[in-house]
Amino acid sequence: MKKTRAPIEVFSLSFLDVISCAFGAVVMLILLAKNGEEGDFSQSANVAQITDSIQSLSQAESSLQDLQAQLAAQRAKLQRAMNEGASNESKAEALETAVAKSQRDLQELTDKASGLERIKQQRERAAIRVGNADERDEEVGGIPVDSDYVVFIVDTSGSMKSMWGKVISSMEEVLNNHPQVKGFQVMSDNGEYLLPSSAGRWRKDTSAQRNGILRGMRSWSGSSNSSPAEGIETALRAYGKRTDSLALYVFGDDYSGGSYDVTLENINRLNTNKEGKKIARIHAIGFRRPQRQLSLDSVKFSTLMTEVARQNRGTFLSK
Repeated sequence: MKKTRAPIEVFSLSFLDVISCAFGAVVMLILLAKNGEEGDFSQSANVAQITDSIQSLSQAESSLQDLQAQLAAQRAKLQRAMNEGASNESKAEALETAVAKSQRDLQELTDKASGLERIKQQRERAAIRVGNADERDEEVGGIPVDSDYVVFIVDTSGSMKSMWGKVISSMEEVLNNHPQVKGFQVMSDNGEYLLPSSAGRWRKDTSAQRNGILRGMRSWSGSSNSSPAEGIETALRAYGKRTDSLALYVFGDDYSGGSYDVTLENINRLNTNKEGKKIARIHAIGFRRPQRQLSLDSVKFSTLMTEVARQNRGTFLSK
């Protein structure tokens, strides 16, 4: 028996499955295609944002550099101001120092001018009111030469040693122009004797003794503190009570001691006897190095010894 075939159905269930799958695949492709486009768009936006961020960062770095440059400029300006302030302070201190020095120099010049004027006046009136001696010699400035005993008190400091030839010549001049005396002695401004073996005694006034004294002077290296006070006081203590006819000759150039009043008081006390009369004439000769400005200590010596001589029947002269 012949079998009959069943008729073929074009739109069967299997065909519909295939078509459905195909359609689903197309849908999937469409969806995938859209997702891909959106992804590309999002990536472009991120790139733009990054670019903007980089530009902003560059601008920020540039601004930071500008701010750092401004800060460095301000620091430099501040440092310059501080340096100028320190410099101005140093200048102010230097100016104050200069003003103080100028004031000291002015005072020194004033003292020197005063001292020179007093020396000038003293030389003009030398020996006018210093006693009633009959013998005077103009070569020694009119100093009275009426004393029987003479003590030389000589500054032996370095400044005097630089004029030592002039000092010895002046001593010889005083001796040669002085009348015959009964005794004489030589000591330093510190009270040390030229010849220690004769301390406290008189040296006889003979040619041999005078020459020996002058020879000893040439090699004398006595100590000195550039103050005649000690020598004057030593001489008055040693010889003041032993004679009423005594003359002291003080040779010096500087005075480094203290108060004039204290020194004058001590000298006047030692040089006054019980009757209130002066025991010794005190003369002084001030030395000055040639072509050298008169120092403050030299002015002080002149000032002190002018007053010592005036109060003790003496004369002050300047060489």
